[in-house]
Amino acid sequence: MTASVPSDPTSGPATGRIVLLTASHRVAPGLLSWPAWQTLRSADLVLCADPGHPQLPYLREAGVVVEQASPDAQELVEACAGGRTVVVVPDGEGDRRLTDGLARMAGSGRHSMPDLELLPGSYDLPGARLLDLVQVMDRIRRECPWSSQQTHEGLAKYGIEEAYELVEAIEDGDRDELREELGDVLLQVVFHARIAEEDADEPFSVDDVAGTIVAKLIHRHPHVFGDATATTPEEVKAHWMRTKAVEKQRASVTDGIPLGQPGLALAAKLAGRVRSGKVAVDLPAGEGIGYELLALAARAEAEGTDPETALRAAARAYRDAIRAAEGLAD
Repeated sequence: MTASVPSDPTSGPATGRIVLLTASHRVAPGLLSWPAWQTLRSADLVLCADPGHPQLPYLREAGVVVEQASPDAQELVEACAGGRTVVVVPDGEGDRRLTDGLARMAGSGRHSMPDLELLPGSYDLPGARLLDLVQVMDRIRRECPWSSQQTHEGLAKYGIEEAYELVEAIEDGDRDELREELGDVLLQVVFHARIAEEDADEPFSVDDVAGTIVAKLIHRHPHVFGDATATTPEEVKAHWMRTKAVEKQRASVTDGIPLGQPGLALAAKLAGRVRSGKVAVDLPAGEGIGYELLALAARAEAEGTDPETALRAAARAYRDAIRAAEGLAD
């Protein structure tokens, strides 16, 4: 260290102040809080061990003199003699050696310690960890032998599986499982978006995906982002359907309904489109359980019940009864 400090820390009280300045790597370097800038500009000494620290160019541009040094706890305490303020700018992993050393000195009772302060220079915004996910996914795509070979088509089955596992976590009411399954579903979105970046003809990124849904949400919520009004869920749904109809310009109310979804859900979706679109059509007449199930699904939808969810609940009760009959307990 180049600071002029007493060589013997026991020769007098080590007063002063040590400030450990932290900053989120998820926030652009240079975007620091006002208290952080005030502390940096008024400090007697600013230290940083990493010559490539992303904050350094911005600190120097602002006129803050930063010395490259990696002091131990004893040296740092000595540097504060005479009431000096020393700011340490650690890297993203922190400096465990330094903080542990300061803790030992403070706990020993044998040293006159300066004030110790942890000063956050920037904070994560809500959603900041999504940046970590994108970064991790990018590296996995480049370096993992399996992930680097995946395609949209090859991953499609996992999207379906993860969606069903999410539904099961919701039905079980398990909060830990719900959090994990939401993460697995989110991974599918980020994975597909990362693959899409490599398309030679029509590439897009996760930012494009997020931008598209943000624009859609704003456009379809004029009662939130515009001048329209909606005071009930029914009015909100009506806004949504009118806006969607204008956007899609579909020839049939059945357009956009995925035929690959479970049968009861498909039947209910068709019945809902018929009802909301005021299409004059009767249920097809026919013999067999399929037509009976179609009628039940349409009736459930008209009554405001999701037949798929209702059947799943009944099936789970049936499963529990079977396990009870077998003498098994969950």
